[in-house]
Amino acid sequence: MATEKITFCLNWQAAPYHIPIYLALTKGYFKEQGLDIAVLEPSNPSDVTELIGSGKVDMGLKAMIHTLAAKARGFPVTSVASLLDEPFTGLLYLPDSGITEDFQSLRGKKIGYVGEFGKIQLDELTKHYGMTPNDYTAVRCGMNVAKYIIEGKIHAGIGIECMQQVQLEEFLKEQGRSASEAKMLRIDKLACLGCCCFCTVLYICNDEFLKKNPEKVKKFLKAIKKSTDYVLQNPEAAWNEYIDFKPALNNSLNFKQFQRCYAYFSESLYNVHRDWRKVTGYGKRLEILPPDYVSNYSNEYLTWPEPEEVSDPLEAQRLMGIHQTACREEPSFKRLALPA
Repeated sequence: MATEKITFCLNWQAAPYHIPIYLALTKGYFKEQGLDIAVLEPSNPSDVTELIGSGKVDMGLKAMIHTLAAKARGFPVTSVASLLDEPFTGLLYLPDSGITEDFQSLRGKKIGYVGEFGKIQLDELTKHYGMTPNDYTAVRCGMNVAKYIIEGKIHAGIGIECMQQVQLEEFLKEQGRSASEAKMLRIDKLACLGCCCFCTVLYICNDEFLKKNPEKVKKFLKAIKKSTDYVLQNPEAAWNEYIDFKPALNNSLNFKQFQRCYAYFSESLYNVHRDWRKVTGYGKRLEILPPDYVSNYSNEYLTWPEPEEVSDPLEAQRLMGIHQTACREEPSFKRLALPA
């Protein structure tokens, strides 16, 4: 069978939550759709939207806030599906840093961030807590936030609960300390957003590629849906297959991160309309989007029924917090069943 090539750029080096992409490759789901996927790993996560928006790469992964900002800055990209829904994101810290639940305890501290928009978020938050951007020292860390905290290079940094926070927890346990000492000031709570949707990880396309290849994108997403279903139904078997292909991930830390990512995987892959409205409004508040900006996402390339949205997103976030704490204490593969 003749195959059609798609270049696909991850948002960083291969990580536990990239499992649906790699298993769609190794299990032949892309091949079933007549597709040949070249998966690329960037050396700098900030390059991804530029690479896709400029047409150098066809598709890839990026967080919602970055996807919105990319198009506003002249890099035409569109989200066509969701990978990881609303992972808790915030300022990670350890108690001996002198930081507390009071945002003003960040005064005089070194605070790490991944890329440009993390710094913008931090600066905007200072306005709401009687501070200015000059009251803290910003340190760009890329994806090494947990590493920099452990090494004492920063006092706190922006990270994701199912990734960098787990890394901190494992460090604490190695020191004979409690994993619960790894703390997070969630940005959604600090900014009164009502959800962590700004960090939802999305499948995005170059707009010209999407316009010219709608059927190819539909086939890609069918393969991803089949792979996601397999991961959710058979998480341990899926993990063993993944680490057979990516042996560098075969360690306790990555497995525990995968367990914590499990509840965040989007089963339907659908972009959530309510989340896009909230994050588009947040982007305007951060002044990275113009007042008349229209959200750049589409669900038309998903060929299965769209589920109802969760009826109470705040309650869903509360329950997810309880669920993830339980997963930390007793690791397992469980998902929340939330009313639509």
